[in-house]
Amino acid sequence: MHATPFQIAVPDSELATLAQRLRHTRWPDEYADEPWALGTDMAWLRDFVHYWATGYDWRAAEQRLNAEPQFIARPGGLRIHYLHRRGTGPKPYPLVVTHGWPGSFVEFLPLLEHLCDPASVGADPADAFDVVVPSLPGFGFSERPSRPGTSAVQTADLWAELMRGLGYERFGAQGGDLGAYVSIELARRHPKNVDGIHLNFLPSSYDPSLDAAAPLTDAECAFLDEKTQWAALEGGYAHVHSTRPQTASYALNDSPAGLAAWIVEKFRAWSDCDGDIERAFKKDELLTNLSLYWHTQTIGSAMRFYWENRLQPLRFAAGERVSAPLAFARFPKEISRPPQSWIGRVFDIAQWTDMPRGGHFAALEQPALMAEDIRRFFRPLRG
Repeated sequence: MHATPFQIAVPDSELATLAQRLRHTRWPDEYADEPWALGTDMAWLRDFVHYWATGYDWRAAEQRLNAEPQFIARPGGLRIHYLHRRGTGPKPYPLVVTHGWPGSFVEFLPLLEHLCDPASVGADPADAFDVVVPSLPGFGFSERPSRPGTSAVQTADLWAELMRGLGYERFGAQGGDLGAYVSIELARRHPKNVDGIHLNFLPSSYDPSLDAAAPLTDAECAFLDEKTQWAALEGGYAHVHSTRPQTASYALNDSPAGLAAWIVEKFRAWSDCDGDIERAFKKDELLTNLSLYWHTQTIGSAMRFYWENRLQPLRFAAGERVSAPLAFARFPKEISRPPQSWIGRVFDIAQWTDMPRGGHFAALEQPALMAEDIRRFFRPLRG
């Protein structure tokens, strides 16, 4: 498989156009004294948009991203962007890490040093990884599929081809959010290649076939009730993405302020920040991720990935199991906290960790905790 080195280069004209659009945002009204109750708070967003237009330095972010080894390959004929950082240690172990929405490959930058050069953070160099971080189809600098048919299922096949093309016949997988779905399908569809999977999220469509001999436990019933309630109150974005993504994409692809409102609200709601988003993330971190969606014009294609996954949900037949061992890191402020027995209906759980802090964006929020959990799980699986 041929790989081409890649560098990000957003034209000056695009940066100027973005600043102009931000300065000319047409703001709606809102209820008084109800910050964040109905969605993104306007006062906070006005300040954020002003900083995006006048204070944020995309060129500095671009330079930081371009310091990482990035490439373009064409597994399955689809143009895929990926970061490939090789480990520093006696025998680095290959690991493919997959992001979700509203994240991107930039989520994992804080994690790379911990995984690729563990000695630099006081850990054992024998735990080093070669880390591959692809951008999902339709996200960032990966190609936007022009026709239906690319869900997490097909993406897993692309990743398997990508990893084999890089010379990794056996490897591990890690993922949260949509990346968890891809990682599961990697293990499910390519058991001869995947040694184990590490997850920090369970996809919402996960549906094990229930065995009459093993009825739902009280903990599982409570979890499914909580999941239903969460979907009713917080899942509007996912329903839009999975049913009418094209309609919303016109507004979100045209208005950077609208895009910011749509994405940043999730970083606040899903992280371990107690309502103070800047306690968990720097403005520049949020804006680098957000700018990636804006400059690549991929919010529409990213939302379509939900539509694709709705058509191919994560369902398992009676008695079906995933053979690769699984590690699950359950963070306290994650949007879904399944009980161990629910996951164990399909997976062989080799490691379970209830994390002391952190939320949905674990690699960005708690990279040291996340990396240590990943290192510990894969230690006995290395060849």
